[in-house]
Amino acid sequence: MNLHEFQSKQLLQQYAIPVPHGQLATSVANAVGAANNIPGSAWVVKAQIHAGGRGKAGGVKLVKSIAEVEAAASALLGKTLVTYQNAPDGQIVQQLLVEETLDIRRELYLSMLVDRSLERIVVIASAAGGMDIEEIAQHHPEQILQEVCDPFNGLVDYQARNLAFGLGLANEQIAPFAKLLKGLYQLFCDNDLSLLEINPLVITASGALVALDCKISVDDNALYRHKALAEQRDWSQDDAKEAVAHAAGLNYIALNGNIGCMVNGAGLAMATMDLIKLHGGAPANFLDVGGGATAQTVTKAFKIILADANVKAILVNIFGGIMRCDIIAEGIIAAVREVGIQIPVVVRLEGTNVELGRQMLRDSGLSIISAAGLTDAAQQAVAATKV
Repeated sequence: MNLHEFQSKQLLQQYAIPVPHGQLATSVANAVGAANNIPGSAWVVKAQIHAGGRGKAGGVKLVKSIAEVEAAASALLGKTLVTYQNAPDGQIVQQLLVEETLDIRRELYLSMLVDRSLERIVVIASAAGGMDIEEIAQHHPEQILQEVCDPFNGLVDYQARNLAFGLGLANEQIAPFAKLLKGLYQLFCDNDLSLLEINPLVITASGALVALDCKISVDDNALYRHKALAEQRDWSQDDAKEAVAHAAGLNYIALNGNIGCMVNGAGLAMATMDLIKLHGGAPANFLDVGGGATAQTVTKAFKIILADANVKAILVNIFGGIMRCDIIAEGIIAAVREVGIQIPVVVRLEGTNVELGRQMLRDSGLSIISAAGLTDAAQQAVAATKV
């Protein structure tokens, strides 16, 4: 689960991490009021969406008068902001963060993430902070520093000092940097984060370290332990189909292909998508209906898949272990009749009562293509999209 920048900064403040003085605005009048409440003669108006690259896309505006605040807020609120991370559809801007400006002398990059291969939290830093950090990582990897944290000892002092020296910080900044870094590590662990990124971490004219921007992602599997964070989820920033699937208890992720997938089991779903790609197709989604799928669950899943206008065929791949194939077939038939599906539906069943399930599909009188195996199912689904 992603947090907005303003939510991330509220969390940073709980751990004594310095952030610019700012205020949330949901209307033009709010933005003007926020600027009037923040000392200074210049402000930054920042679109709040769950995507990086806002600055390059025009979602971050430096303004030097109240009139410019009003104009910037009017230009952003209610508009769709498209960045390199959320293209091509973009996301609607419903909230703005109005912040003070700072006298910035240096920009650094700092992040923490879980390295799955190492099974450790890794701290990444670079003296080349700012909007072009991705290019730095690609073309100048030697400028990227990292420290791997031991799960028992955590982030220790010498690792913080190593990064401070590598970033070329002044002597008087090393201790504050180490304190900030250890605070971030504590925040990361306490809240079961999967990503914490500060880009940039700035050094002001007074030598202070301030988190100018922040991105936080919380591990979905740990949200039951963090009710307050879970309540901050902004469903308007997620794919609408994903929000509906979540409410229905389904695991759904939208993709860019044209073959809708309905599978029981995450591993089988991944294998199904791989085979679709292998045979020249493109999956439109990941959808795991779970081992105990019912007719009602299957009907909801069909409706979610069909909400994607790009879907030209549906591949249903069910292994009847917990749930018998005849029960699954009954659910598929009921769902196809209720939803009124007009595109090809390819079904591959395997497991308990598989022959009975296949016979039920054949006798249904519906245009359901029964596949003999997984490879056959993938090939028929791909072929159906090219008719």
